[in-house]
Amino acid sequence: MRNDVRDLRRARGLSQEQLGRELGVSRQTINAIEQGRYAPSLPLAIHLARFFRQSVEEVFHVD
Repeated sequence: MRNDVRDLRRARGLSQEQLGRELGVSRQTINAIEQGRYAPSLPLAIHLARFFRQSVEEVFHVD
């Protein structure tokens, strides 16, 4: 599954650490999501999408 988390995070000028702190997860979790090595839980995916004011489908793309 692809996602736009890295691009959205960078557009806001946030580090992985800052985004993780905002969402209550570790920097490593953000890194794993961005690398496509970890598919977040549905609550985390929704939280990420809401943080960026996007729908889940706009942030995450099933290939």
